Amino acid sequence: MTQHRITDDLDAMLDVLPTNIRHAVEKANNSDKLLEIVIDLGRVPTARFVEGEIVLLEKEITRGDIDHITERIGTFDADNRAGMERTLHRISAIRNRLGAIVGLTCRVGRAVYGTVDIIQDIIESGKSVLILGRPGVGKTTLLREAARILAENKRVIVVDTSNEIGGDGDVPHPAVGKARRMQVREPMLQHEVMIEAVENHNPEVIVIDEIGRELEALAARTIAERGVQLIGTAHGQTLENLLLNPTLSDLVGGIEAVTLSDEEARRRGTQKTVLERRAPPTFDVLIEIQHRERFAVHLDIMSAVDSLLRDALTPPEIRTRDEEGQIQIEKPAPPQKQSTKVEVKTPHRTRTVAPAAEEHSPRSESINPPAITTPPSNVGMKLQTVRVFAYGVARNRLMQAAKRVGVPAVVVTDVNQADVLVTLRTYYRNREQTVVEAEGRGMPIYVLRANTVAQVEQFLGDLYNLSEQQPPRDSMDDIRDQTKQAISAVLNGERWVDLPPGTSLVRRIQHEMARNAELVSHSYGKEPRRHVRIFRE
Repeated sequence: MTQHRITDDLDAMLDVLPTNIRHAVEKANNSDKLLEIVIDLGRVPTARFVEGEIVLLEKEITRGDIDHITERIGTFDADNRAGMERTLHRISAIRNRLGAIVGLTCRVGRAVYGTVDIIQDIIESGKSVLILGRPGVGKTTLLREAARILAENKRVIVVDTSNEIGGDGDVPHPAVGKARRMQVREPMLQHEVMIEAVENHNPEVIVIDEIGRELEALAARTIAERGVQLIGTAHGQTLENLLLNPTLSDLVGGIEAVTLSDEEARRRGTQKTVLERRAPPTFDVLIEIQHRERFAVHLDIMSAVDSLLRDALTPPEIRTRDEEGQIQIEKPAPPQKQSTKVEVKTPHRTRTVAPAAEEHSPRSESINPPAITTPPSNVGMKLQTVRVFAYGVARNRLMQAAKRVGVPAVVVTDVNQADVLVTLRTYYRNREQTVVEAEGRGMPIYVLRANTVAQVEQFLGDLYNLSEQQPPRDSMDDIRDQTKQAISAVLNGERWVDLPPGTSLVRRIQHEMARNAELVSHSYGKEPRRHVRIFRE
C-alpha cells in the first residue's frame, strides 16, 4: 500500500515565520520532507529534513524575529509547547533563567495516511501495544492513524497532553476520525486524565502519547487491568534500554533481583542472585521503530523480557515496507530445544521464589533450601516433620500458620536443633551473626520479605512443596472428619477454629457442614491459601 502523505497546511506554519525565513524555506523546495525549523537567538536559522539539515540564512536571529513568531501562535503551556488552531504543527520554546524565550523549534505536523498498515493486524487484534522509537521517527503519526482506524468500530479516547495527536484548539483534527479527544491542562496531570477517561467515558481503547513518568506508568497498568486496550508510546528505542529505565520498566513487567536455590542456580548455570521479571507486563506487544519503513515487533513482551534477562533474547519479528509499498514480514527462527535433563543425586528440593508472573502472590527467597523428601504433589503422602528456627519472624504466627496449612512444622527455640532457619530480608542483608553461623553450617535459610501471615504461609507451602490444586489432606473423608472436629470444638466453647486451606469444592463442603450445625462460617485469604473459619454468631 503506497502512503498518501498530507501536509497539514504548511502555509499556516510558514505564515508565522519572518518573511526572509519563509522565502528561504520555499527556496529549498523540499517541503514534503521538512521536519522542523530551528530558530535560536544569535544563531543562523536552520531547517531539518528527513535526510539532513541545511542553513536557511546567513543572518543571525534577533529578538525581533522570535517575537514575530510568538505573537502569531497560541499560548505556551506548562511544557513550553504551543500550537496553531486546527493544525498539527507544534512550536516548542527554549527559555533563559528569567523565563524569556531564546529559541524555538517549529515542528511540521502531518497527517500521514497508510503508515499503520504495517502493524494494522496487531492494532486491530485488541492487544495493548507499546511503541518505541527515537524522536521524529513517526510515533505520533502512527498513533494518530491507529486512533482513526480503531474509532471506526470501537469507542476510542485520545489523551492528548500536548495537542500533538489531535491538534491545537477545541476541535480535534480530522486525522483522528471519530476518536474523542481529552486535553490535559498540565503535563503533570496526564495520569489523572488517563484514569478519568476510563472512569467517566467508558472507552474500549485509550491512545496515549509519551508515557514518561512513574505515575503515568502506574495509570497505564490500572487501565490495562480494567480490560481496556492501550495504544501508547514511551521514551526509549529498544526493549533493553526500556528495562533499564527505573521509571518506565514497569510497562514491560519491571525487573528485580531474586536469590535462587543452589540446585536451581546449578541447573541454570548462573549465579545465585539473578534478575527476573517482577510482574506481568502492562502491554502485550512492543514495537521498536528502527526507521520509518522498518519495525521490530516483540509479539510477546512477557517471553521477550524473560529471555532477555537470561541473556538469550528472542529475536523480534521484522516488518519492512519496500519502495513499492509492499510489506515484508521476516519471522524469527524458532528457538532450538535444549535438553533439560539434569542428573540429580540429592533428594527433591524446592525452589522457593514465587512465580514472577503472579504479582499479587507473597514471595519468599530461598538460600540453599532444605532437602524435603516429598514429591511435587503431597496428596496421599505423609509429610516429614521439619524443625524450624524463626529469627525475626513471629513464632506464634508461624505455629498458627502451620496449623492452618496442615503441615507438621515444629518451631524450635534453639538454632542448633533446627533443620531450617527462616528470617526476614533485613536480617539477612545485615548479615546477622545467627544467620551467618547457620549459613556457615550449611543450614537451609529462607528469607521472607515481611513478617506477615501471607508470607509465612507461602514459606510453609514452599518448604513442603504443597500442591496448589489439591486439598492438603489425603481424602475428602479426612476433610469431613476435620471439619466435624472443628464444629465440635466451637460447640464446646472455642471462639473460632480455622480450617486448613482448600479448594473451592472443599470450602463449599465445609460451609455446608457448618450451616447444618447452625454455626457461622466465612472464607478468608487469597487463593491458593484461602481457608474457612467456623465460629458462633
